[in-house]
Amino acid sequence: MTDGLPLVLHVGCGVADPAKLPEQFFTPGQWREVRFDINPDVVPDIIGSITDMSSVATASVDAVWSSHNLEHVFPHEVPVALAEFRRVLRPGGFALITLPDLQQVAELVAADRLEDAAYHSPAGPISPLDILYGWRVDLERGNHYMAHKTGFTATSLRRALEQAEFPDVRVIRDGKFALWATAHVPAP
Repeated sequence: MTDGLPLVLHVGCGVADPAKLPEQFFTPGQWREVRFDINPDVVPDIIGSITDMSSVATASVDAVWSSHNLEHVFPHEVPVALAEFRRVLRPGGFALITLPDLQQVAELVAADRLEDAAYHSPAGPISPLDILYGWRVDLERGNHYMAHKTGFTATSLRRALEQAEFPDVRVIRDGKFALWATAHVPAP
C-alpha cells in the first residue's frame, strides 16, 4: 500500500460496508481499511482468526478496529487475541474496541428480563439472552462464528488490555449495552 495513508485493520469485518467503520476511519482519503475475518464467505482482504493473526506483519498497522469480536473467543484466548492486536500495531498506534457491557446486561437478567428486547438493532430486537450467548437468529442459521464465549465489564476489559501491555487504556460504558475501549501503544 503505497498511498501513504494510515492503515486500519478491521478485524471481524463481515461483509464489506464502509459504514461499519467508526466515523474517524471512513472519512475518504484519511485511512485505508484492511479487512480481516475468519469467515472466507465475507471475502476479506486477509482470512484469519484474532487468536492467530500471523498473516499480518508485526508493527504494520496504525489502528485495529474490533467491533464485537472478543466475546467470540474463550476467556483463555482473550490474552492471545489482545497480544495479537498489540503485536500488529505500529508504535504510536491504537486499538479501538467495542463489545457488550455485561454489567448492564446483568441488570436486566436480575430483573427477570432475559428474553425481553434490551434494544432494537437494524436486524431486529436484541435480548439479554442474545447479548450473553450470541444472536439467536445467526446461530439458528448455522453461523456459529457468532456464538459468544466470554464477556466483559468495564473493569475486566480495562484489566485485560493492561495485562496485554497496553499502557494507556480508556474504557467507557455508553449506556446502550456497549463498552468502548481505546488502548494505545507507546510512540517511539
